[in-house]
Amino acid sequence: MVSLRLQKRLAASLLDCGKGKLWLDPNETTEISMANSRMNIRKLIKDGFIIRKPMITHSRSRIRKVKEARTKGRHSGYGKRKGTREARLPSKVLWMRRMRVLRRLLRKYREFEKIDKHMYNEMYMKVKGNVFKNKRVLMERIHKLKSEKGNDRSLSDQFRAKNARKRRYQQGEEDKPSSLNKSLSGRKFSE
Repeated sequence: MVSLRLQKRLAASLLDCGKGKLWLDPNETTEISMANSRMNIRKLIKDGFIIRKPMITHSRSRIRKVKEARTKGRHSGYGKRKGTREARLPSKVLWMRRMRVLRRLLRKYREFEKIDKHMYNEMYMKVKGNVFKNKRVLMERIHKLKSEKGNDRSLSDQFRAKNARKRRYQQGEEDKPSSLNKSLSGRKFSE
């Protein structure tokens, strides 16, 4: 068996790796042993007789598999939990998320003039007072208020129109008897 210590040292220096990372072709040991300079080693590397072994990677396939399962909600029972419920997902974080969602919705509605500033202010304070548990409930409330407001407006319009008709009719009533008297005075009644 030929000693290839020199060749290994030179090749490791040229390939910028450790001696254990090198692969020397076992069929070409005689030719490799003849190389005693860096130039000769470079030629052997070029010919493929000396190769730097590939990096050994730590497989992450199992970890990926477990992560995928965790996204589905597996491996999260009581036995897997270390912190308290509050430590794992603070109630303050949930509150902040909800406030941001609801306030964003109110801002958007005000921007597109779906609600006026008075309703915005009223709803904003109710949101802060924990009246609405989610977006859906808030939207339903706004639509309900708007429909009630619309009904009130239509009722008030109807009431106004009715009053106007009544007033016109009353004025007409005052005119009617005088016109009736005129028409009656022109006629002769047969008895």
